[in-house]
Formats: sequence, structure tokens, C-alpha cells
Amino acid sequence: MLKVFHYTILRQAPHMEQPTITHPTEHIPGHTATNNTIILVIPAYNDEGKIGSVILKAKPLVSGVIVVDDGSTDGSTDIARSLGARVIPLGRTIGVGAAIRRGIEHALQNGFDIVVVIAGNNKDEPREIERLVSPLTRNGFDFVQGSRFARGGVFGDMPLYRILATRVHPLVFSLVSGRWVTESTNGFRAFKTSLFTDKRINLWQSWLDEYELEPYLYYKVIRLGYKTTEVPVTKIYPPKKLGYTKMKPITGWWSILRPLFLLGLGLRK
Repeated sequence: MLKVFHYTILRQAPHMEQPTITHPTEHIPGHTATNNTIILVIPAYNDEGKIGSVILKAKPLVSGVIVVDDGSTDGSTDIARSLGARVIPLGRTIGVGAAIRRGIEHALQNGFDIVVVIAGNNKDEPREIERLVSPLTRNGFDFVQGSRFARGGVFGDMPLYRILATRVHPLVFSLVSGRWVTESTNGFRAFKTSLFTDKRINLWQSWLDEYELEPYLYYKVIRLGYKTTEVPVTKIYPPKKLGYTKMKPITGWWSILRPLFLLGLGLRK
């Protein structure tokens, strides 16, 4: 059924740009060839058993690691500090969008050139950071989206409802943005801080505090004509008993769909 839906959309929108997919270059640890400084932003909420692995794998690949704590009540922040990450507490639970925004603010205030966002729950593969960053530093892209569905991407044992949702969302996103993409819900991505000198990209809106910020930013950079690409990445879901997601099936998915309707209808900027 999804294949039929996919085919129908392509026939109805032949003018839609096809995705640029950049495939991995040779892995080069540490700073990039052009000496751009890279800050890793990890939004975290009760990731005590997982965040340590993320930090340890990622540290050699970036200039700095920031953990933005969204009101955790476990030992996530203690672990992060013990491993050399800087922890920025939000003081209460606000949402992943607010956490990412605070990380971007830190990057801007401290002169970093590139932001990489990765989940604190160890579902992403930190060793793929170079894959995300390379198109920014070598090929002149402004924004790189990690895609589990691009050729070469990998996804593990996803719950059925998430398979459906993460397949349908890119279809709707593509129609609204005018650019065909294979992935629009994955938070594993990299982008230049120079994007935020453009006042038309306004992350500092309260309606972007939760999951809305991620599709909002991707939509804006596409619609404003910035150079974007996708790279294949890995997304692994742990067993359900370990907690594979914090997103609620109804309210969480409405949060990530809402920006497409609001932006597409011109109700938000």
C-alpha cells in the first residue's frame, strides 16, 4: 500500500526535486580537513544507561560535547560530566526542541562552525558523525540529514507503528517542502551555524519546544534554498524492555506532523 501511495505522489508532483544523497567518504577522525570546529549536541532525558556509550564513541570525532539535560531525574548528567562532556541543564522538562535550541545557542555563543545533533539513548551510531559532517566541509552543503532509508542506511527492529509513521512522514514532508526526501523524522543530522544569521529561520518560538523544531528546521532550509543532502546512517532500536522511545504514539507524532500543516498553510513562519 505504501508503495502505491509513493508512486501516486510522484505522478502527481513531477516537478518535485529529487533528493541529493551523499555517500560516505573515507573516515578521518578528529577535526575536519578544513579545520571547522564541530560541537556535538546531545539532548538528554533519563538516558543513564545509554549516554555514556554515545559520549565515549563521539568524543574523538568532534571539538566538544554538550549534553543539554531536559529535566532528567536519573544519573545521566553525572555520567556525562564524568566523561568530559559539558552539561547544560534546562532546569525542568520542556522538550527535545528546547534542548536542541539551547545547544545551538551554545554553539553560536562559542564560535563553533558546525552542529551535530545525536540522540542520547544510543540509537544512533556516533562513528557516523564524519559521514554527516563531510558534505558540509568538503562539498559546500549547509545541512545534512541522516537517513536510515537512503541506500546504505540501516534500521533495526522497529515497532510496526514507527515503520509506518517514519515512512509516511517523509511523503507528507516532501509534498509540503517541494523537495523529495527519504527521511524527515531522524534527529541525527549536521548543519552549519551560519544558517542562523538568516532571520527567516526562527527557532526561538515557543511552539517549537518539543518535536516540532526538527521538521521545522529541515523545512526552512529547503524552502529558503540552502544546499541540503541526505547520507545513509544507522538507527538501532533496543528491546522494548530497555525503552526504545520516549515519544508517545499519538501526541508525539502529532507534534512532529503539526509543523507541516502550520507551515504549509502559512499559519506559522
